[in-house]
Amino acid sequence: MPLHFQVITESSTTRARLGRVQTIHGIIETPVFMPVGTQATVKTTTPHELEQLGVEIILSNTYHLYLRPGSDIVAEAGGLHEFMGWKRPILTDSGGFQVFSLGPLRTISEEGVQFRSHLDGSKHFISPERSMEIQMDLGADIVMAFDECAPFPAEREYVQKSKELTTRWAKRCQKAHTRDDQSLFGIVQGGMYKDLRRESALELMDLDFPGYGIGGLSVGEPKEIMYEVLDDLIPIMPKNKPRYLMGVGSPDCLVEGVLRGVDMFDCVWPTRLARHGMVITRQGNMAIRNLPFARDFTPIEEDCTCYACQNFSRGYIRHLLKANEVLGIRLTTIHNIAFLTRLMQEIRDAIKINRLLEYSRDFLRIFGTEK
Repeated sequence: MPLHFQVITESSTTRARLGRVQTIHGIIETPVFMPVGTQATVKTTTPHELEQLGVEIILSNTYHLYLRPGSDIVAEAGGLHEFMGWKRPILTDSGGFQVFSLGPLRTISEEGVQFRSHLDGSKHFISPERSMEIQMDLGADIVMAFDECAPFPAEREYVQKSKELTTRWAKRCQKAHTRDDQSLFGIVQGGMYKDLRRESALELMDLDFPGYGIGGLSVGEPKEIMYEVLDDLIPIMPKNKPRYLMGVGSPDCLVEGVLRGVDMFDCVWPTRLARHGMVITRQGNMAIRNLPFARDFTPIEEDCTCYACQNFSRGYIRHLLKANEVLGIRLTTIHNIAFLTRLMQEIRDAIKINRLLEYSRDFLRIFGTEK
């Protein structure tokens, strides 16, 4: 098997569990946050820097790499690992969420999705079979079934038809996926309707995927609704397979997701935040571009061991950002990825000693105040 998942220990007070995913390119300790490398790069960082930060797996985007440079070019280069110089595990999404985000630029049918490129307006078509072809060319360790992501809010009738389409597409993906060194995950849909979520999960479980994504959350709904959906859904999902909450990455959501039994997360949020001059701290997000930090010569966080905090001050990083120097964005990105990587390590440590509930209460009590 190209993927093996083992539950190491489970929390006695929450649904959290400590796990290990074994892939051909290495081991992933879970719960884990996966930085997003949209264009086969986690923006402004090198693979070596990510390794130093303790990143074990990254995500790349099928839609974007299909458009540029083309999955055939990546395949010719030896696959994503060789193309981008990253030796550890990679997960690729299916392209479904990116196509969903195109709104009026796409048309969904039973066969697949017709859409116009956001780059030049050219017409393209991706079906479940084509998504598998592209992802097999890219060569990631974990690939995702092509799905339809329903918007929020959406009428029940629409969400039900979308859920049923996602199940039919999942079957087609399973049939089309033939690369035996990759693992194909199904994606649970159903919007905010708990019964449809359960139906989706049970239909996909019948197909016996090696892991399951939870899609269509964090698409504009209040966090409380997302948590309610997870509370209802996770208990019926397989205990012996990884659960992946797609597109979620803020620290509070990571903590809340782990408490409910999620093993894997990804999001562009920390790197996008960094490019806008925002850094993550224990007390919440800090707008380091703002004037009050001009004469602040302390590190972003005193106890952070990342390269940015160990060598530079808030005032200096603010100066770089205001001067549009690339180093400023590199430093804020390094810090944000370091923060989330360390957070996940602390969460795993807390699960190991069965103190996650206490850890989460302490963390959530002080996190969330924007400065």
